[in-house]
Amino acid sequence: MTETIATTRWRALDRDGEDKCRLAHHNGGYMLVGHARFRDGAGWAALDYVVRIDGDWQTCSADVTGTHGGAEVALKLEREEGVWRLNGEAQPQLAGCADVDFAFTPATNLMPLRRLPDVGRLTTRAAWLRLPGPQVSPLDQSYTRERGNLVSYRAEQTDFSTQLVVDPTGFIATYPGLWEADA
Repeated sequence: MTETIATTRWRALDRDGEDKCRLAHHNGGYMLVGHARFRDGAGWAALDYVVRIDGDWQTCSADVTGTHGGAEVALKLEREEGVWRLNGEAQPQLAGCADVDFAFTPATNLMPLRRLPDVGRLTTRAAWLRLPGPQVSPLDQSYTRERGNLVSYRAEQTDFSTQLVVDPTGFIATYPGLWEADA
C-alpha cells in the first residue's frame, strides 16, 4: 500500500522549468515520484523519476525515464549490498554513496535532509547523476542545520555552497537562484 505523505511543486529560477514531486510511504520505506520539465543547454527535457528509499532514508534504487534534448533517457541506479549499478553495470566509483542526487531536481536532497539532526551537521556521499550522458560520480555533501528552517549546504567536488530554506516535510522550499516551491 502506498500512502502520500507530502507533495510539492517547484519552479526553476535559472531557466524555463518546473518539477512536481510526491513523497509516499511504500513497503516499509518511502518513495519519491516526480516529473521534471525544463529547458537547458541541451534543449527541452521531460523526465520522470522514482526513488525508492529505505526506512532509514537511504536510497535503494532510482529510475529516470523520458527525453532530454531530443534523446531518450532510460536509467536505473541500484544499490545492493553497497554496490551501485547503472543499468546493470557496476559503478565502483560510487562506493560509500548513501543517496542519489539528480542534478536536474531539488527532490533528491530530501533523503539527507530527513536524516539531518534537529541540531547539528550531516555529511554524506551521493551518487550524482547529470545529463546529458549520463554522467555519474560521487558528490560529498554536508548539511548543517541553522536557525529555524535554514540549512547550510555544501558540495565538496564542485565547491558549491548555499543556504537552503526547508519546509516542515523536509522538501526544499527555496534553493537560491535555482528552485522555489510554489506557494
